[in-house]
Amino acid sequence: MGSAASDARVRELLDGEEGVQDWQLDRTRAPIATKIVVAGGFGVGKTTLVSAVSEITPLKTEALMTQASADTDDLSATPGKTTTTVAMDFGRITLADDLVLYLFGTPGQQRFWFMWDDLVRGAIGAVVLADTRRLTDCFPALDYFESCGLPYVVAVNHFEGTERYEAEDVREALTIADRIPVLIMDARQRPSVIESLLALVGHALDETPE
Repeated sequence: MGSAASDARVRELLDGEEGVQDWQLDRTRAPIATKIVVAGGFGVGKTTLVSAVSEITPLKTEALMTQASADTDDLSATPGKTTTTVAMDFGRITLADDLVLYLFGTPGQQRFWFMWDDLVRGAIGAVVLADTRRLTDCFPALDYFESCGLPYVVAVNHFEGTERYEAEDVREALTIADRIPVLIMDARQRPSVIESLLALVGHALDETPE
């Protein structure tokens, strides 16, 4: 998807969110509901992403960090982080063409990975967030979705004050196959997140057209 075309598509979707949706006025039609997983390493921006686009108050299961994670969580890139997701983040966004996306953010800490199977069940695909300061943190998510065959895209969350990299540089560093979209995005910005979600939906349809 070209930059100009994708920007126009995002604006169209945002404009369509104003007021009542067409399907809400037609009792014979119902929206298509799909489940999307947002995964990635600790502190990469999963909760921020869900919060940026959710049209409902997002469900967050954050708890204060304790010494239990002191030896495993690297806070060098996020020194001000004091909470962590212990179960999931949940949000919802309605896009044009009667499409409703239910977003499930996975916990990033390794000791909560046992929840992933339940969170992923029934999803059409996943957005794997990556931080260029800690690219290796997204390897567990990449390995997980490759092994279970779930379509995914890689979204590089750009943090202020960090060096910008091209998507193809990240693809090469992570050895991502050409068929898998790699995007540069900002998890705080609604249009940027929507563009990533659209890329995932399109990729999932290409991978599993039925």
